[in-house]
Amino acid sequence: MSHYFETPNQAGPTHEFTATVFGRELTFTAAPGVFSGHRLDLGTSVLLREVEPPAEGRVLDLGCGVGTIAVALAVASPRLQVTAVDVNDLAVELTLANAARHGVDDRLVACRPEDVPTEAAFDEIWSNPPIRIGKAALHELLLTWLPRLSPDGVAWLVVGKNLGGDSLQRWLTGQGYPTVRIASAKGFRVLKVARG
Repeated sequence: MSHYFETPNQAGPTHEFTATVFGRELTFTAAPGVFSGHRLDLGTSVLLREVEPPAEGRVLDLGCGVGTIAVALAVASPRLQVTAVDVNDLAVELTLANAARHGVDDRLVACRPEDVPTEAAFDEIWSNPPIRIGKAALHELLLTWLPRLSPDGVAWLVVGKNLGGDSLQRWLTGQGYPTVRIASAKGFRVLKVARG
C-alpha cells in the first residue's frame, strides 16, 4: 500500500500488460510499487467501460498509477489535453513513458500534484481514488481537487461498494458536490460528481 504515499526505495523490474480500452488495444509498461502495477485493475476497467471519453477539453487523471486512464483518454480523443498526477515519482515516470509509447506525450503532462499550476482548471476529473489512504486523507484529497473543476465540470470516480462507495456518494453531495451513481458493476460504483 506504500504506493499511495511514496515512491518505492528501489524500483522493481518493469513488465508490460495489454488492455483494450475505448475499443483500442493499448500496452503499458508497469512496475511493482505503483498502483495498477501488474495489470489493468478491476475498478479502473469498470470506469473506462462505463464512461465515454470527452471529445475535447482539459482532463485530470487523479492518482494516475502507470497512466492507464490518462493515456487511454488522450489516445481516444485527439483534441483532449490531459494532466496526470501521482505522489509516486515512479508512477509519474511510467505515465510519461506510456504516453510517449502511444504518441500522446505532446498532449499529456504527468507530474506530482504540487507541480500543477494553481490556476489550472479542468473540465473533467477521472479517478479510481485511493480509498485505502483513510477517510480523512481521501476527503482532503477530493476537496483539494474538486474545486478545480470548471463551472460545468464533472468528476468520474469509481469506488468499491465494500470500500464505502455509497457513503462517499452521500458525503460528496453533503459537501455541495451533487453526486449520482451512473453504474454498478463487479462490486464497484461509478459516480458522477457535479461542480455544485
